[in-house]
Amino acid sequence: MKNFKKFSVLCFAFFAIHSYAQQLPQFTQYMYNTISVNPAYAGSRERLNVTALHRNQWAGIEGNPKTTTLSVHTPLRNEKIGLGLSYISDNLGYESTNYVYGDFSYSVHLNQKIKMSFGLKAGFTNYNLETPDTSDSFFDDGFNRWNPNLGAGIYIGSNRWYAGASVPRILNTDLNKGEFQALERNSYYAIAGAVFDLSENTKFKPTALAKFTNGAPSSYDVTANFLFNDRFWIGASYRFNDASNFGAMFDFQVTKDIRLGYAYDLPSSFTSPQTGGTHEVILIYELVFKEKGPIKSPRYF
Repeated sequence: MKNFKKFSVLCFAFFAIHSYAQQLPQFTQYMYNTISVNPAYAGSRERLNVTALHRNQWAGIEGNPKTTTLSVHTPLRNEKIGLGLSYISDNLGYESTNYVYGDFSYSVHLNQKIKMSFGLKAGFTNYNLETPDTSDSFFDDGFNRWNPNLGAGIYIGSNRWYAGASVPRILNTDLNKGEFQALERNSYYAIAGAVFDLSENTKFKPTALAKFTNGAPSSYDVTANFLFNDRFWIGASYRFNDASNFGAMFDFQVTKDIRLGYAYDLPSSFTSPQTGGTHEVILIYELVFKEKGPIKSPRYF
């Protein structure tokens, strides 16, 4: 079994390298981590937002994919402008990809309730491949490269619904320029969601995310969450692609500033018998700025 695990990881790494399309990692709790794919989201929470997320995919397989993200974004004193900074560390076996990107957004009010934002993202992608300490490795030499890239997005919504579209990476970049090709290609995202009142203390929040990448299968995520007393979220998710996933999640507002969430995915693909599923933990801290005037509506997105 141990040899099978090692063989599986090597296969995953091999196909990742030869897929000709290095992709941004996907998250079950994408609706709480929108800044990672859409720069126009920066500052939209109307408060300082710090989000940390860790994803342990295919738990139980040696060298399985692990992803950690940390993002910070906030509006400026001029509320039309938002700034953000995000870091993503994505690891699979002997290869790792790190993303360090800054975000800028500019917002305009279409009316009293609806706001539209335009965003730009810029930064660097680091691709690193280590040489395994095995005599039968198909890797000759490791390599490490840093490459710049750009992104753009648009985001529109109110306190009850939202929609957005983005291209987090515009440039098609050869990350290694070596024997193996690992191309960072364009990925196009579309995201949407809404909140509906079911009762005085219960709300329903469906969301959807579509991702299209040149040279890779498209994927579609749908989620359905219920919010109780503006404090406890519980819901389910499903991802449609060549490796479909069923998921369940919950979030709890620990204090007025801190929220903690957990999601569990069970793949329906060939990896299902060999894995304990995927675990994802998210921690959100938000600082509401003191302002004069009426209290703003709750932010559900």
